[in-house]
Formats: sequence, structure tokens, C-alpha cells
Amino acid sequence: MTEERRGLLEDVRDGLVTAVKGVGDVTSAAIETVSGTLVTALRGVGAVTQEATNVIFDTVRGVIRGASDTGQDLTKAAKGIVVGVVKATSETGTETMAAISATAGAVVKGTAEVGGDVGSAAKGAVEGAIQGARDVGLSVEEAASAAATGAVKAAGDLGGEVGGRVRDAVTGTISGVKVVLKEPFKDNGDKS
Repeated sequence: MTEERRGLLEDVRDGLVTAVKGVGDVTSAAIETVSGTLVTALRGVGAVTQEATNVIFDTVRGVIRGASDTGQDLTKAAKGIVVGVVKATSETGTETMAAISATAGAVVKGTAEVGGDVGSAAKGAVEGAIQGARDVGLSVEEAASAAATGAVKAAGDLGGEVGGRVRDAVTGTISGVKVVLKEPFKDNGDKS
């Protein structure tokens, strides 16, 4: 990881810790931290490129670490993270569904890094996608599907039992929305 990326992760982590102390609610703190960071970073970025994905991933990891370090509920943090991403993408014109999918995957991987419950965090990411989509007038079904698919794909990358736990957590009806996974999970869009 480059020094610049490590700096972003630490800045976001510190920002979340400060925000949690200020507002006392990890969901609200995550929304504000993520949207504030990404509005600046994603301005003028239409497609979710590898560079944009790296910024999203580092931002998510910073929030997850900050939430974990302060003993916050990672499920609520995950929900706030995805709401913040939806808010940021709607303000910057960045492709929202790809950002939701990348974010949910980063939530799963970041939660695994800190030893948290990846299934609950993945479900929180889907809940955040649904809330965020409702807030900005997007399809809640598409948003839920993007989040669930991104979470399951990331869990598959982690291996072991993680994939099954995440799949179980994000399928069915969540927040009143029937969640449909898009397959195949191993396809990352590259033509090899």
C-alpha cells in the first residue's frame, strides 16, 4: 500500500473517531465521513475505475477500523458507509450501482480484517444500499442486488466459510426488499 493510500485510510479512521465522539451515532458518523471524503475524491469521475475503487476501499477500511477501534457496531457502520457512498455518487455523478457493489465488497473485506462479523456487516451494507437508494430516488431492488452481489463476491475471495455466511446474510428480504444476487460472482468484468 502506498504512503498516500495509507494516509487516506488513517485520515478517514481518525475522522470517524472524531465524528463518533461528536454525534455519538456510528451510522451518522459513517455517512458524513464517507460522503465528505468521497465527494472530493470522486468529483468528475463517471465510471468506477480501479483508482476510484481503491479510494472507496481505503475509505471503507478506515471507517471500519475506526468503528472497531471505538467499539462501535460494525453493522451500523456498514449501513452508514453505503448510505454515504450513495450520497457521494449522487452528488458527483459517479456510477452508483458499481460503487455500491465495490463498497459492499470493501465492507466485507474490511470487517474480516478487524475480526468482525462479516455476515452482519454485509447485511448492514445491503440495508445501507436500500436506504441510500430511497434517499436519492434510485431503484431499491437494484441497489440491494448490487450490494449483496458485491458482498458475496468479496466473501468468495476470502475463502473458507465466509462465502456461505455472507450469502445467507444477504439473501431473502431485507428492509422490505427482496434481494436477488447477480451471478457469476467470479466474473470481475474482465475479458481474459
